[in-house]
Amino acid sequence: MNSLTGSDVAEIMEMLQQAGVDVWLDGGWAVDALIKRQTRPHDDLDVVVALNDQRKIRRELGKVGFRVAEDELPTRFVLTDERGRQIDFHTVTFDSEGGGIQQLQNGKSYRYPPQGFTATGEINGVHLKCLTAEVQAECHYGYEPDDKDRHDMQMLHEHFNIRLHPPYR
Repeated sequence: MNSLTGSDVAEIMEMLQQAGVDVWLDGGWAVDALIKRQTRPHDDLDVVVALNDQRKIRRELGKVGFRVAEDELPTRFVLTDERGRQIDFHTVTFDSEGGGIQQLQNGKSYRYPPQGFTATGEINGVHLKCLTAEVQAECHYGYEPDDKDRHDMQMLHEHFNIRLHPPYR
């Protein structure tokens, strides 16, 4: 899988915004956006979007060569293009308070709190909406972390004083 650059992220986010899609960076690129510099290589882009925007996203990004690589709706879907760029869309339904409810594959759900959607970060000088450091950290629990997860959590700890719990301690 190819590495995704900051320029790729800015380009993809701009395409989504121009299509009228509200989108928030998630995952490693969100951590880097909050820190305002790239701290590690990234092989994909994780974003959070409204579930009801998924058809528009597929249509608009399809115009520039992105195709469905994985479809696990209503939880998520993944698009890739011929350049090997991969976007992992985490889909949510917003509740009346502004929280984002993600239906998980096991039948349970996860609620991104409304305040989790309030951060702004920066990639290549472009200001982008992203999930807060606190929500980023919360989303790193509940599964076995890999080296990238450990790196991201260490960055959140160092830059935002996020308290680390096992297995990150």
